[in-house]
Amino acid sequence: MEIVPDTSVVIDGRVSEQIADGEFAGATVVVPEAVVGELEAQANDGRQQGWDGLEELQKLADLHDAGDVAVEYVGRRPDAIEKREAGEGQIDALIRDLAQDRDATLVTSDVVQSEVARAKGLEVVYLEPHGRDVERLEIENFFDESTMSLHLKVGVAPKAKRGDIGDMHYQTIRDEPADEAELKEYAHEIEEGARASPDGFIEIDEPGMSIVQFRQYRIAIARPPFSDALEITAVRPIVKTDLDDYEYADELRDRLAERQRGVLISGSPGAGKSTFAQAVAEFLNDSDYAVKTMEKPRDLQVGSDITQYTALGGSMEKTADSLLMVRPDYTIYDEVRKTDDFEVFADMRLAGVGMIGVVHATRAIDALQRLVGRVELGMIPQIVDTVVYIEAGEIAKVYDVNTEVKVPEGLMEEDLARPVITIEDFETGRPEYEIYTFNRQVVTVPLTEGDSDESGVDRIARQEIQREIRSVADGHVEVELQGSNRAVVWVEQHDISHVIGKGGGRISDIENRLGIEIDVRTFDERPGGESGSSGGGGQSAPTTAQGDVVTPEITSRHVIVPAHDYTGETVEVQADGEYLFTATVSRGGEIQVSRGSAIAEELEQAVDRGKQISVVPS
Repeated sequence: MEIVPDTSVVIDGRVSEQIADGEFAGATVVVPEAVVGELEAQANDGRQQGWDGLEELQKLADLHDAGDVAVEYVGRRPDAIEKREAGEGQIDALIRDLAQDRDATLVTSDVVQSEVARAKGLEVVYLEPHGRDVERLEIENFFDESTMSLHLKVGVAPKAKRGDIGDMHYQTIRDEPADEAELKEYAHEIEEGARASPDGFIEIDEPGMSIVQFRQYRIAIARPPFSDALEITAVRPIVKTDLDDYEYADELRDRLAERQRGVLISGSPGAGKSTFAQAVAEFLNDSDYAVKTMEKPRDLQVGSDITQYTALGGSMEKTADSLLMVRPDYTIYDEVRKTDDFEVFADMRLAGVGMIGVVHATRAIDALQRLVGRVELGMIPQIVDTVVYIEAGEIAKVYDVNTEVKVPEGLMEEDLARPVITIEDFETGRPEYEIYTFNRQVVTVPLTEGDSDESGVDRIARQEIQREIRSVADGHVEVELQGSNRAVVWVEQHDISHVIGKGGGRISDIENRLGIEIDVRTFDERPGGESGSSGGGGQSAPTTAQGDVVTPEITSRHVIVPAHDYTGETVEVQADGEYLFTATVSRGGEIQVSRGSAIAEELEQAVDRGKQISVVPS
């Protein structure tokens, strides 16, 4: 009797099992080279199923040596195109052709392969794929009630994060280092359990990395060459809450139930953002709202009434398109990080879907600023009207986001009125920040500065005055604010006539643009007669150590400042540590300044003088 096993039954380990049970005793096992080639490719890609299959081939070799069966390797290896199109059935066809040529019995655990083979008149033995419904994973023995995450790596003593939300400690939990055999056994059990159990699934299976969701555990298995050694990281929620456990519960319930909202839940890693998002999801579901989630990977611990979606075809944009056909009342988006995520969040919100987004941020205002440059400024309050900041598992701050046309706080002239986004404290209603366009730049101005003598508006005004004056002055410039709409500018003696301009025309233009009365004086007129190192208002100019040194590119139409690490962020551009201008970095990771503008001229002069240009987070 000759049998031809296909890839599925070799990976599953069923052939050696059947031989041990006496089913194929004395048979000739004809192993197609197509199977060997596919398993080798999978193993080279770091896929565990490839290694499982090669282990089964070794068992067959041992059975051959023991005289239980005869093992032959025949046929041809699949070429690169056939390997690439394995999912289209190319390798399965090679295996069927070999079984037909040898008049052998095809053995498979693939139901499609068995049906096609029978249709072609082949003799087939179909072995139902079996896995074990794991009641408990071995790695669960490392967890106690205070353990949030487990960290296992070959050659390293097992560690865990234990404690309460906001008070976690990364600690060694066993003196003996983990070895490769131990972690391979754990990894095999995790993946087999996820495949077999209705409570588990493999979220991501890429060369070198598998992400498994098994019951409440999210488990990442990293293998070389992606990682330097086999590593297993398992994370689970240690707390499940409902909205009543949080401050402002009644107010937030009323706000969320009033109408579909745009909410950002922000906080540091491990602060309890996802735990709060789960509580919000359960409340909305219990309040007769249709709730879905968008997650990659899916790890929110929500009830079965809430369907959890992941990236469709690797794209959250496709997931969003599908959800818009389903029309949920609310969608929980965990996590919103990249520009594409913010754009998807905005599109769904503007389509009328209530959106709850989970965002990493170290301050509540930072979550909102991440939208700046990614969506139109005036649309932000329509996309996000509430920001909730979580710290140590508690709600530390809630912001209400509104927009109105007004003169920004601290400015006086009526003709400076413009659309202003106001961020108010949810509890007191007191405005804490304003976001608006000032002199063609988007600025975020804090309205409360604590013990600082210089308000946020004063700082922005001083910087803009410095930028304007430096664009027409060669020497040192300092600015001293003397109220909300008046400033004194100190310049070198040789610059004063150029700054003032013929008949005062140049300084008048600057005053009209900024809405601030400017008195230009020389440093000789200043008490002490010396220029200081500060930029005015008692504030030292930021040093280049705070940012990244860059080399601007000057083209025929633009001066381009590279800022790849700050995509979508608002930054300051400095020359030798002195402020030049503020800008929002484009999606392409750069700032483009049109040549001929005052900003471009100042930047070009700084480059020509050999000054060090740097990009500093604003």
